[in-house]
Amino acid sequence: MFDILIYLFENYFDSGNYPDSATLSRKLVLAGFDNDEISQTLDWLSNLAEQDSGDYPVTLSQNDSFRCYAQIEMEKIDTEGQGFIMFLEQTGVINPLQRELLIDQVLTMDEDTTSIEKIKLIVLTELWIKNQLTEQTILEKLLITHDGYYQH
Repeated sequence: MFDILIYLFENYFDSGNYPDSATLSRKLVLAGFDNDEISQTLDWLSNLAEQDSGDYPVTLSQNDSFRCYAQIEMEKIDTEGQGFIMFLEQTGVINPLQRELLIDQVLTMDEDTTSIEKIKLIVLTELWIKNQLTEQTILEKLLITHDGYYQH
């Protein structure tokens, strides 16, 4: 799934357009991606675009409490990932409600563990789909890797 997401950013991000599912599916097949992987990724993207915050109180977006992770969350999100999510929240890239939705997305993935790069890619994808990538500083925070170079 992450290879497809990276492919999307490399080929569609600069144009500012997010292609519809049918067009995207055809292009991904032509690019050599597996049909099952394409289907899984398109389903995940669709769920991300339609993600409902109905399970959480509206006031959560204005909350400033500290987040403690449950055991199952700690199994999927390592300490570095938890720290990065806290960083995103403290710098205003995401609010507490978006944090909870991000954690929900991480938990739905098939991966056993989620690295910081994958969390960055999820956040970047969500902000891109929802047209919230308006500041260059957000992109810089999400694209900086451990060695200080930009990831592409």
